[in-house]
Amino acid sequence: MFGKVGGFFSESKQELAKVNWPTRDELIGSTILVIVVTIIVGTFVFLVDVGLSFIMRLVL
Repeated sequence: MFGKVGGFFSESKQELAKVNWPTRDELIGSTILVIVVTIIVGTFVFLVDVGLSFIMRLVL
């Protein structure tokens, strides 16, 4: 059993060495993009919710 666990960690280390990690600039750019898109989608969902709530109050 311990041989399988050791093999797993050995193979994991080899795979991690093959990973093409992003540069700092790529990481910062991607993070900013995710934050901006999250804010835009959140604002859209909020406005739709407020609009539908207003319409439901008018109907009921």
